[in-house]
Amino acid sequence: MSVYLVERSLAGFSMDQLAAAQRGAIDTAAQMSREAAPVRYIRSTFLPESGKCMCLFEAADADTISNLNHTAGLPFDRIVTALDLTP
Repeated sequence: MSVYLVERSLAGFSMDQLAAAQRGAIDTAAQMSREAAPVRYIRSTFLPESGKCMCLFEAADADTISNLNHTAGLPFDRIVTALDLTP
């Protein structure tokens, strides 16, 4: 499994909309994992000044992450391989 970063442009999103987007990512990842496409939501970071949001996921490939975002109805700009350096 690899880690992927999803970049999003969420300028103008309210805190409620951000929370709903995060919940959608978490719930969709759990559903996909139950249905044989293992994927794990790790965390998100939101930058209020720019409206940029970066979300980390773990999955076998980027296509799984793309499918998750399409299924959850979440906008994204790109998906790239990342290294999670959390101690």
